[in-house]
Amino acid sequence: MDSGGPAGEIAGMNDKFHPAPDRHAGEEHDHARGHDHGHSHVHVHAPAGFNRAFAIGVGLNLLYVALEAGYGLASGSLALLADAGHNLSDVLGLLLAWGASWLAQRKPTRSHTYGFKRGPILAALGNAAILLVAVGFIGVEAIHRLIVPGPVATGTILWVASVGVLVNVGTALMFMSGARDDLNIRGAFVHMAADAGVTVGVIIAALLIRWTGQQWIDPAISLVIAAVILLSTWGLLRDSVDLALDAVPPGIDPGRVEAALRGLPGVSDVHDLHIWGMSTTETALTAHLVRSDAAADAGLIRQATREMRERFGIGHATLQMETPEIAEQCALRPDGVV
Repeated sequence: MDSGGPAGEIAGMNDKFHPAPDRHAGEEHDHARGHDHGHSHVHVHAPAGFNRAFAIGVGLNLLYVALEAGYGLASGSLALLADAGHNLSDVLGLLLAWGASWLAQRKPTRSHTYGFKRGPILAALGNAAILLVAVGFIGVEAIHRLIVPGPVATGTILWVASVGVLVNVGTALMFMSGARDDLNIRGAFVHMAADAGVTVGVIIAALLIRWTGQQWIDPAISLVIAAVILLSTWGLLRDSVDLALDAVPPGIDPGRVEAALRGLPGVSDVHDLHIWGMSTTETALTAHLVRSDAAADAGLIRQATREMRERFGIGHATLQMETPEIAEQCALRPDGVV
């Protein structure tokens, strides 16, 4: 298959994903209270436009799954049945991502003080798991068909798979604009783009069988399909696991963040610095800033939170101000202490 197709595009996106800078800067609030914490609250919700994309994508793919599975059984094509199974996993993945996007927009509660912003992270992780299960199913069935080959109705495969290319490419395009900035949307895009590549593989298998009469080509192409899905899923799995484990989001250099905080006026030291993804689009930070002035400086807090947002895309910054004397006694000062 052409490496410049959907699989190649997906591989590129796996390495280019960066969380979007938190939006709605006008909603920032800087506080200098008795406990000397400064907060920058920036609220980001999944783009409302994707609700329609999810609805259309789910509907089209459900119709195509029914069409493909029916003709796959009638024609005896493993490649067609494998593609139908993968399309069904895509429907589940779209529903999972859609539900997580809706959940992330719910307001915080007393028991969930950050709301449900981590829902999209779990959805992206679930989507990666669904794709891996699909890879295993395709691989097992392909090996079985290599051992016991069967006849394939290439004519039926060609026209059904051609419909699938239109469905998958059309659905993927609806999510392309959000795939770089939102890991949850990227999960939906990967599903659809990978499926487009899978369906192209089905067409190639049908054409080769028609020209050569070799039935083993069908399961062989299925194994190639499984390998392509596995490669395209790896980046999604890696990034979603990292976010689930509160790793620093891709695209943010902790060293540069610390240097920026140390360079603030009057700051002599920084410790207990933590950076993590609150959701697939929002980043949070906490840190202790040491300065000689005993009073928390609202101007410094405002400058620090603005720099974190504008330079690094960190919209939720919590900063604790400490004097050198207090910092010496801070139990969280040593590196490695959480």
